[in-house]
Amino acid sequence: MTDMLSRPGARDGGPHQAPGPTPSEVAAPTKPVVLSAVISAGACLLTGLLTCAAVAVIGWLAATFGGASGAIRAGASVWLVAHKAGVTLGSGAITIAPLGLTLFLGWCLYRGGKSAARSSGADRTKDLIVLSGTFALVYGLGALIIALLTADGSLRVSPLSAFFGAASLALVAGTIGALVESGAAQDIADATPTGLRDAVPAAAAAVLTVIAIASLLYGVLLAIHFSRVTAMLELLDAGVVGSVVLFAICLTLVPNMVLYVVSFLAGPGFQLGVGTTIAPTGVDVGNLPALPLLAAVPADGATPSYLLVLTAVVPLVAGVVAGLVVARRGLADEDSEALGWDAFALRGGMAALVAGVMLYVLMALSGGSAGSGRMSAVGIPAALPAAGVLAAGMAIGASITAAVIASRRPADGEADAGR
Repeated sequence: MTDMLSRPGARDGGPHQAPGPTPSEVAAPTKPVVLSAVISAGACLLTGLLTCAAVAVIGWLAATFGGASGAIRAGASVWLVAHKAGVTLGSGAITIAPLGLTLFLGWCLYRGGKSAARSSGADRTKDLIVLSGTFALVYGLGALIIALLTADGSLRVSPLSAFFGAASLALVAGTIGALVESGAAQDIADATPTGLRDAVPAAAAAVLTVIAIASLLYGVLLAIHFSRVTAMLELLDAGVVGSVVLFAICLTLVPNMVLYVVSFLAGPGFQLGVGTTIAPTGVDVGNLPALPLLAAVPADGATPSYLLVLTAVVPLVAGVVAGLVVARRGLADEDSEALGWDAFALRGGMAALVAGVMLYVLMALSGGSAGSGRMSAVGIPAALPAAGVLAAGMAIGASITAAVIASRRPADGEADAGR
C-alpha cells in the first residue's frame, strides 16, 4: 500500500505510469568517441597555430624585410618550439620553450579534452582511453605535418620531436580534461588513500607559494632596474606594432624567468649562456641580449645579503603553507581522531616530496638552447639539486607545522567539557 501511494499516478487509484525524464535527464545527442577526439584535437591545433601565425604576421607588417610566407613559417616554428620540438636555424638549435605559450596551448588542450568527453558522452574506462589516445595521436600527427611543411632551407625541424612533444602535451592535458568532464577524476580521488589525497593539494599550495614569492621578487627587481628596461626599449626602437610583438614575446617568456628566480632562491641558480652563472653566491654573466625581461638580472659580482636570507626563508614559508593545508584537511576527516601528530608530520613530508617533483619538472622544461655559440645553454643546469633543496626546506616547514597543529587539538574529554 505504501509503495502504491509513493508512485506517481497511484494517488487516485489509477494505473501506475513511469515518470517521464526531466529536462536535465534527457541525454544530449552524442558523437562517436573517435570523431569527437579528432574534431577537438583539430580545433586545438588550429587555435594555437593561428594565434602564433597572427602574432608573426603582425611583426612582419612592422618590419621592412621578409615576406608573409616567412612570417607564417616563423609563427609555426614558435608553435613547434612551444612543444619542445627541435628547431635548427642555421648553425644553432632553438629548443627553449616559451612556457607562457606552452601553458596557453595546454589550457586549450585541456578544454579540448573536456569538449571531446562532453560531446561523446564518454564515461567508461575503455571509451576514455580511446578518446585520450586518439586525441593525442591526431594532435601529434598534426604537429609532424606542420614540422615537415615548415622546414625550408636553413630552417630545419625534427618531425619525430615535434610528434612526441605535441602528443605528450595533448595526452596529459587532454586526459585531465576528459577525466574532469566525465567525473572519473572524482572517482580516482575517492579511491586514493586519504594521506596521498591530502598531500597533493598541499603540494600544489607549496609550489604556488614558491612561484608567487619568486614572481614578486622578479617584479621588484624589474622595478629597481626600470631604467635598464627603458634603455633597452630605446635601443630596440621597435615602434608601436613592433612593441606589441615584443610584449607578446616577453609575455610568453615570463614563466621561464620566474622559474629561473625559483632556482636562484634554491641556491644552485641558473645560466644565461655558456660559462655564465647567476646564483646567490655571485653573478658572472657579462653582456646580455637587449631583451627587457633580462633587465632584472643583477650586475656581475656579489649579490645582496637579503637574497641569501631568502634562500632559507622561502622553502620554509612554502612548507608552512603546505602544513596548514595538510592539517586543515586532515582534521576535517572523519577518522582524524585516530591519527597522531606523527601521521600529520608524515603527510607534510609527502606533500613536500610531491612539490619537489613538480618543481623539478617545471625547472627542467624551462631551459634549452636559444641559438648558437654562447646562447646554446640557457636555463637551470642543476634542476635536480635545486628541487631537492626546496623539497628539504618545505619538508621541514610542512612536517613541523602539521605536527604542531595536530598535537594542539583538544582531546575528546576536553572537547566534551568545553561544550
